[in-house]
Amino acid sequence: MPAGANRKRERQYEHIKEGAERRGTSPGRAEEIAARTVNKQRARSGESRRASRTSIEDMSANRRGGRRSHSGPGGPTKAQLYNEARQRNIKGRSTMTKPQLQRALGR
Repeated sequence: MPAGANRKRERQYEHIKEGAERRGTSPGRAEEIAARTVNKQRARSGESRRASRTSIEDMSANRRGGRRSHSGPGGPTKAQLYNEARQRNIKGRSTMTKPQLQRALGR
């Protein structure tokens, strides 16, 4: 649990951590997700001494939800493109960059 948190934040941390673990996230990653989420909430509500600009100005984690996952200008990740190239048996895929993979796949 992040230092300086109150009971509400401790409950929030445990709830987020348990939810992430139920979805199959590793315990270490679940702790990281929970801590980052709680710290951002603390920064947004003025409970922390220091806060990054993005923690304060960016949309809240609750509102954001899954809006940023696998979408936007970046499109699919390099790993996703690589897996598709492997399925299509494209030669030289292991040394290709993301733009090269996109071209090879016709995107």
